[in-house]
Amino acid sequence: MNEKRKATLIGSVAVILWAMLALFTTEVADIPPFQLVSLCFGIASIFSALWISLRGGDVVRALRQPPGAWALGVAGLFGYHFFYFVALANAPAVEASLIAYLWPLLIVLFSALLPGERLKWQHIGGAVLGLSGAVLLVGKGQALAFDPAFALGYGAAIICSLLWSGYSVVNRRYRNVPVGAVCGFCAGAAIFGLVTHAMIEDWVTPDARQWLAILGLGLGPVGAAFFVWDHGTKHGDIQILGVLAYGAPLLSTCLLIAFGKAIATPAIIVGCTLIVGGAVLASASLKSPKDKHQLPVE
Repeated sequence: MNEKRKATLIGSVAVILWAMLALFTTEVADIPPFQLVSLCFGIASIFSALWISLRGGDVVRALRQPPGAWALGVAGLFGYHFFYFVALANAPAVEASLIAYLWPLLIVLFSALLPGERLKWQHIGGAVLGLSGAVLLVGKGQALAFDPAFALGYGAAIICSLLWSGYSVVNRRYRNVPVGAVCGFCAGAAIFGLVTHAMIEDWVTPDARQWLAILGLGLGPVGAAFFVWDHGTKHGDIQILGVLAYGAPLLSTCLLIAFGKAIATPAIIVGCTLIVGGAVLASASLKSPKDKHQLPVE
């Protein structure tokens, strides 16, 4: 297996971890969002620092990175969550979530700006199929209604999608920055989350069950996921990662159904089929690197 394919597989682990987000957050619905962001990223930074140390690494050295890498990392991690919660607070959840979830498609399109990358028709087709499936899964097959009265929320959702897709693509520029640096980015996001929480929210003390869910979030969907995504976007096939990202709502829906928190409907089945089909289509480019249907981007 070549290094690029291996990095792509490592990056795709983030999709599996993000799929657990909805299941975990059902247990912490009473915790204010920015308090939750601060706690989860705080846990992620602490455990990642321990992981680096136990492997014989130097945490301080891992954090000595260019200011641009710090700005990108903290803006990506905290900025995404900040604007996502602003969107949910100022627009209907379904429409806001779907706008925010344009980021996988934007990753595929923005990747064309990277030197040495080629955007294939399979990537675009797979991303469109994935987006169509996500619309069915998130919208549950219901008609969407974008009311101008919620323009603030929709605007925040657009910024949210641009921030994460931009972070994921520009991250390639810092491919020499070690994955361990994400430890510092998580700490930065935790600090900004705590400051925002102190300004607009009241502290809610989690119970034992909620602390376990918060720990799970900090170790997985809001922890390890960002480390493997960092490696994947820097060294893997970013177009395929963008398409595979639509697997998160698919797996998330399957988990919710398995735990009795959602019901399988025809819309969900069709949505899952579209997402799987999009992933298969995009991944076909791995088997045919010399495909004639390529769009040169340089």
